[in-house]
Amino acid sequence: MLAVATFASVRSANRSARVAERSLLLGLRPVLFPSGEQDPSVEIYFGDEHEFRVGGGVGAVEESNGIVYMAIPLRNVGAGLAVLHGWHVTRGRSSGDPRDRVDDFRQQQIDLYVPAGGTGFWQGAVRDENELFMEPAREAVRNRERLTIDLLYGDHEGGQRTISSFVLTPGDGYAWSARVIRHWSLEGVDPRPF
Repeated sequence: MLAVATFASVRSANRSARVAERSLLLGLRPVLFPSGEQDPSVEIYFGDEHEFRVGGGVGAVEESNGIVYMAIPLRNVGAGLAVLHGWHVTRGRSSGDPRDRVDDFRQQQIDLYVPAGGTGFWQGAVRDENELFMEPAREAVRNRERLTIDLLYGDHEGGQRTISSFVLTPGDGYAWSARVIRHWSLEGVDPRPF
C-alpha cells in the first residue's frame, strides 16, 4: 500500500512540475508582429551600404543591382526576448505548413533581437542568382505581387522555436504593407492539429 501511495504521489508531483514549467515558458514566449503605426520609423542598413527607412506596419522590398533587399519592422507582443534564426521566401501567399520546409530556411548572418514588449526589425537580401529564393523574390518585385516571409525565431536560449508568416503587399516604391497571418510552434503540442 505504501509503495502505491508513494508512486502516485511522485507521479502527481512530476505532473505538477511539468505544468509549472510549461506555464513559466508560456510567460516568456516571444511572439512577433509587424510594428504598429504608432511605432517610430526604423533605419535598416545592409552590409553593402543599401538602406531602408520604414515606418510601423510597412515592410520594404526592392531590387537593386541584381540584389533583392527585404525588411520588416517588428514588435514583440510576447513576454520573452525574440532571437531571429532564419527566414524563407515564397512568391504570393504561402500554402502549406512552413515547418515542413524548415531545412530550407536561410540562416541569419547577423544576430537580430527584438526585446519583449519592444520593437526591432528583420532584414534579408538575396544576392546569388542560383539561390533558392532569388526567383520568387525577384518575380514578386518585378510583377508587384505579394511576398510571404516566414521568420524562424526563438527565445535567448534557443528554445520555444516559432515560425511566423508575414505577407508583404506592394505599395509605393519600396514600401510594402506588412501583416502577420499565422504562427507555428516547432516545440510542444500544436494548438491547431488540423
